[in-house]
Amino acid sequence: MGYPMARNLARAGHQLAVWSNTASKAKQLASEEKAVACSAPKQVAEQADYIFACVGNTEMSEQVLTGANGVIEGAKPGTVVADASTISPTASREIGRKLSAKGVHFLDAPCTGSTPGAINAALTFMIGGDQRVFEQTKPYLEAMGKQFYYCGGPGLGLQAKLTQNLILANLMQAFNEGMVLSTKGGIAPDLMLEILNNSAAKSGLISFKAPFVFRRDFTTNFSTKWMHKDIGLALGSAQELGLPMPMTSLTEQVFQAAIAEGYGDDDLCATIRVMERWAGIEVKGK
Repeated sequence: MGYPMARNLARAGHQLAVWSNTASKAKQLASEEKAVACSAPKQVAEQADYIFACVGNTEMSEQVLTGANGVIEGAKPGTVVADASTISPTASREIGRKLSAKGVHFLDAPCTGSTPGAINAALTFMIGGDQRVFEQTKPYLEAMGKQFYYCGGPGLGLQAKLTQNLILANLMQAFNEGMVLSTKGGIAPDLMLEILNNSAAKSGLISFKAPFVFRRDFTTNFSTKWMHKDIGLALGSAQELGLPMPMTSLTEQVFQAAIAEGYGDDDLCATIRVMERWAGIEVKGK
């Protein structure tokens, strides 16, 4: 998602310095959009007033933002850092504290919309941190997204994002079980989807993902492994808050089973293949 997000910033007329764990991506973007390719996050920070990060997990954010050769070593006082990654709220608050000690402002700014939303500059951002910093950063976020929700203090953007992904994952598993049950019982998948779309069980996620499942297209928009990571973060947050989440715990195990069966890099709708193997059927459309 980071590549099209950065490309949209460049095409909105902003001067960019870019870095990626995959150096070839940064070089390609620099070549296509007249940006400056950097060899480390520190070099990006030395050239930028606003810094946006989008990486895979908590450890990556910690390394990129506060590790050796990270943003913290190059950022000037007054710089704004917005992390669009989905990571641990607790770890994000600690990143913010370390940056604040250097005079650097920090926002947790996780986003939703997957790859299509990133490409089309239609992401939804959930923001945690100082509201005044958010307002001054918003014009740059508007180059990448369409919807913005200020959720409160540090970590609360991530709390909202984890809640959203927890619900998405459980909806996906409910779809998997229901469609395998109806197909095994003799109902055509296309008919079952039409019934769902015209009932109280209608879901935007199901309406979008079902056609991919029906044509057996598991091309990745949001991978099984990254959703599994987010479910784990939600469960970790719940543990910190003393909250049991039994259904989500079971969904996490099904996603883990999908990863074990080799579907980790496929789209999260590939998790239905675990249920299909148990049932001995495939959910196919006409």
